[in-house]
Amino acid sequence: MQHTHRYFPVVLTGIALAAAIGSCAVNPVTGKKELSFVSESQEIEMGRSYSGQIASEMGVYPDSGVQQYVSTIGRRMALASERPKLPWTFHVMDDPQVNAFALPGGYIFVTRGILAHMNSEAELASVVGHEIGHVTARHSVQQMTRTQLAQIGLVAGSIASETFAQYAGVATQGLGVLFLKYGRDDETQADGLGFRYALDDGYDVREMVAMFQILKRVGARAGQRIPEWQSSHPDPGNRIERTQQRLAKLTVPLDGRKVNRAGFLKAIDGMVYGDNPRQGYFNGAAFLHPDLAFRVDFPSGWRTANQPAAVVGVSPNRDAQVMLGVQSPVDPETALRKFLAKEGIQPGQVRRTTIHGNQAATAPFAAQGEGGVLNGRATYVAYAGNTYQLLGVTTAALTTWDAAFQSFTGSFRQLTDAKALGVQPNRLAVARVNREMTLAQFNRQYPSVIPMDELALINGVRDSTAVFPAGESVKRVVAK
Repeated sequence: MQHTHRYFPVVLTGIALAAAIGSCAVNPVTGKKELSFVSESQEIEMGRSYSGQIASEMGVYPDSGVQQYVSTIGRRMALASERPKLPWTFHVMDDPQVNAFALPGGYIFVTRGILAHMNSEAELASVVGHEIGHVTARHSVQQMTRTQLAQIGLVAGSIASETFAQYAGVATQGLGVLFLKYGRDDETQADGLGFRYALDDGYDVREMVAMFQILKRVGARAGQRIPEWQSSHPDPGNRIERTQQRLAKLTVPLDGRKVNRAGFLKAIDGMVYGDNPRQGYFNGAAFLHPDLAFRVDFPSGWRTANQPAAVVGVSPNRDAQVMLGVQSPVDPETALRKFLAKEGIQPGQVRRTTIHGNQAATAPFAAQGEGGVLNGRATYVAYAGNTYQLLGVTTAALTTWDAAFQSFTGSFRQLTDAKALGVQPNRLAVARVNREMTLAQFNRQYPSVIPMDELALINGVRDSTAVFPAGESVKRVVAK
């Protein structure tokens, strides 16, 4: 109770301030007035700022042809929407997860992971149209307004949330508010808008049902993580039903409208499929990065993840974690002292050292977090033109885990194994069948390196008995 009472005046002050600066704006989609704390110019600037952050952390897929293809489809629908004057941009991110999302102001992102599970341009239009709908209806802005009404004025998070939580899968301040889950009404509205945008652009919107069916199967597939797009959106089964209801009310014929399976598959032919080992991969507890030519050994038995911003390991009891990130080149001691100077950190003694011949600096520290004190060790290493940050943090006493932290940082070294340095990602390869054949027959003639159920999934068919007519383009996954 004392904790709540201590912040109560601050919350009241924040809400009063918000009410003073908030204003009524007309929603471009509904035409209704709504309270908003974010102007259109602020919305655009916010999207532009976070767009750059996402690009740097997730990585943009390095294929200008794919980028242009998606952008052309998205911009055509966006420019015919209720907000054509926004600075609409569309990006394909170098991420294997099945995901698509939008930032305020017209910044739309789809991953190569979701593209790999699509089978037509019409399916792509339905997903991109949905994300355009979130922007045209200002759903993120509405969420921010509601959040500010409830929370504006609260004391910002300490160093624990700024520096450590971002590497543990917890939304950072700023970006967190942009990725608040939309309500059911917002999602239904975005589905309806995406349906209309795709329909108005000449697409066969029956393909929207096919897209939701694929998403449902991705989520249900044994041993697979629920796709990010599904985790932040309603159940695809319910969306299939609502889409079918929209289809039943249409009075325009859909036969002959754009599907463009062959053109879409041609655009993604050769795309990286699944995790890209060139961006780093685990071999047991060892993390190997071929492009940057280093390896580091994580504590045995810890859960690990190669995330866009950092590589993370978490202890079995979740009371400690280590993380590795890369920074711009700077002297290790300079980088370390800058880290230790952050607000909320109590620094220990800085010690210059070398790690496998590379200049380094290390120091223990304590950080005051929202949930209490975190103890840790920070080490910075200069290697091959970059500076690497290796952090270990724990909710226990530092002595409990410091040996593990120092073993982790001390294992950082040059990667010399020729096989590891030469590893290549799997890629999609599209083959055109010269006769009618089942998926099983296709797989015998054009083998893939993925299981049959996964091959069926990415081709949008139920199982290996599905039949493809002569001349059909079919996806496979090959090792290069």
